[in-house]
Amino acid sequence: MKNKEGLSSEDFERAKNNAELLAFIGDKNKHYKKVEKTIVYNNELRLLQIELVKLQRWILKNNKRVAIIFEGRDAAGKGGNIRRFMEHLNPRSSRLVALNKPTETQKGQWYFQRYIKELPNPGEIVFFDRSWYNRAVVEPVMGFCSEHQYKDFLLQVPEFEHMMYEDGVVIIKFWLSITKDEQLKRFEARKENPLKRWKFSPVDKQGQTLWDRYTHYKEKMFSKTHTSYSPWMVIKTNEKKVARLEAIRYVLSQFDYEGKEAATTVLNPDPNYVMRYYRSNTQID
Repeated sequence: MKNKEGLSSEDFERAKNNAELLAFIGDKNKHYKKVEKTIVYNNELRLLQIELVKLQRWILKNNKRVAIIFEGRDAAGKGGNIRRFMEHLNPRSSRLVALNKPTETQKGQWYFQRYIKELPNPGEIVFFDRSWYNRAVVEPVMGFCSEHQYKDFLLQVPEFEHMMYEDGVVIIKFWLSITKDEQLKRFEARKENPLKRWKFSPVDKQGQTLWDRYTHYKEKMFSKTHTSYSPWMVIKTNEKKVARLEAIRYVLSQFDYEGKEAATTVLNPDPNYVMRYYRSNTQID
């Protein structure tokens, strides 16, 4: 039985591997490039996830503490990136932190207090889906903090991160960068997909309207909190699958873990997609 693109069920049965399947599709199917990109992406993701498992084993064995922060505008791909990182990691020594808005009690505490207890323990990787940097961009844009609180945060955060650095915590800070048009497309897709509709919040709705205010506070955040011991790495995420691979490559490139030399894929990130914030000639967001 042939489908409308000219491939038969026998073609699929005869294909012993992805390479043979691509050969059949290349001969008969106009959507070859799309299928090829998906297969290449899945293969590459698997190879990089194997390296992440090695890295996790090394972190556990050497009692390292690693905090990986994902920040960016709404719909930039923070959750999708984190899922690919964590998919095959041992949950006993990896953890996701995605805090809700602070309670009344927490509002009366030192701002960093509720984040301190979430920092990695020895041998652990912690992934932050948003972090203390809420106060750098989202809160001032939306009016959720006072000007005094905002200024205090910018003064304190470099010292806070320097204390962690001096104590041996490895901090990796990602800003996922997305264009305004791409954000709008993803918002529309969320509203149409019942499995993703929960992601669309009242704050998201204002992301497009307040785009320029987000840009202003994002740039101010970079200028005040990008340091040699805790730099901001910008990842261009309009191509979400490429961004996921390059984020993993960057993390792997930061460690000399056991078995790294046996990797069967490239472990250094593409500088066209991953860069320190000031290296980018054109800011897409």
